[in-house]
Amino acid sequence: MTQTPLVIRGAQVLLPSGEIEPKEVVVADGKIIAVGTDLEVPDQAKAIDGTGLTLLPGVIDPQVHFRDPGLEHKEDLHTASRACARGGVTSFLEMPNTLPLTTTQPVLTDKLAIAASKSLVNYGFFIGATAENLDDLRTANPTCGIKIFMGSAHGPLSVDTAETIEPIFAVGDRLIAVHAENQARIMARREQFAGETDPAAHTKVQDNETALLATKMALSFSKKYQRRLHILHMSTGEEAELLRKDKPSWVTAEVTPQHLLLDISAYEKLGTLAQMNPPLKYERDRELLWQALLDGVIDFIATDHAPHTLEEKGKGYPNAPSGMPGVETSLPLMLTQAQASRCTVAQVANWMSTAVAKAYQIPDKGLIEPGYDADLVLVDLSTYRPVLREELQTKCGWSPFEGWNLTGWPVVTIVVGQIVYDHGQIDTTVRGQALSFGQ
Repeated sequence: MTQTPLVIRGAQVLLPSGEIEPKEVVVADGKIIAVGTDLEVPDQAKAIDGTGLTLLPGVIDPQVHFRDPGLEHKEDLHTASRACARGGVTSFLEMPNTLPLTTTQPVLTDKLAIAASKSLVNYGFFIGATAENLDDLRTANPTCGIKIFMGSAHGPLSVDTAETIEPIFAVGDRLIAVHAENQARIMARREQFAGETDPAAHTKVQDNETALLATKMALSFSKKYQRRLHILHMSTGEEAELLRKDKPSWVTAEVTPQHLLLDISAYEKLGTLAQMNPPLKYERDRELLWQALLDGVIDFIATDHAPHTLEEKGKGYPNAPSGMPGVETSLPLMLTQAQASRCTVAQVANWMSTAVAKAYQIPDKGLIEPGYDADLVLVDLSTYRPVLREELQTKCGWSPFEGWNLTGWPVVTIVVGQIVYDHGQIDTTVRGQALSFGQ
């Protein structure tokens, strides 16, 4: 399908150097073809007025749970990608705990077909590790990597002992991403805290040591086999300090906005809406995670968007499921922190786009530079607006950040040269593309 060329004028543009300068950006056939001033513009180009706005690379969210197929009552790839478009997320990497589980080539192929028909933004999928699918883990394609649930999982995806985890590290060279919690400690502490109905007990059951034990194990196997390792949603200061002292060049780590901005005190207001895995921890952990992110010990940001219905969340602790949505609010949350001088806009774009593309070897993503894909977001850094439930696009219909007054909301989101979100309007005819990954 022939695309209308675009020219973005009047915006402050984040350049690969990290500088933000007034530039024009010209887009044609899904690519950025020029960045500069007084540019030659293709005939029939559609002009986008970026006056007063800042142009950033589109967000690549490297950890989401979009529930499709099998759990579409919580979310599906259409509703989730609508939420992405509104949040400036132009690409996502999705996890394997759907139904059926994404553990074989046929299921992965089916998932890609569903995304091709439904997703308004670009997509990639993890292959899930079980104790029996070592061959699939080596050959399934295309995939961004292998996901190991070391804890907090049920059924075949629960790979929670050294005896089942080590063989996955031992063979192949594909990236391994771990949910690092020690399942044996979780089970023992569930018995210890049995009968607790305060959601804050979740943080005590899956405590800091639970996370540290698993991260240490994953790190030891990664070093033994020189295997590419990514530590998902780090939640504790102890893990951050471990990596500060011992982080091989082939290891990366991520943190969620939730673990940077919320802690155990959130249960008092939010109840089970604040319940996630790994759990929110303590103020000290938030501070140490922030410092690790600023220092480059933690490489980038993911949302772990994991929606559940309000009815499900209303079952009370310990019966409510863990997880919360995040793709619509992650960029404004982090840009609000930048405007409060906690970090810079350039750092936010690196953590949420450039560094992710580099880690997963996604070609032509994550920079505003000629030759790169035109995955872009125009944000308003001067206006503050609250997170409102009635504006959310996620099917679950709620956010743990409701009422937070944020800036940096997307005004226009562009996916491979197509305007998918424009001043509150979503073009549901836009379709993203399957991502490719270097080996």
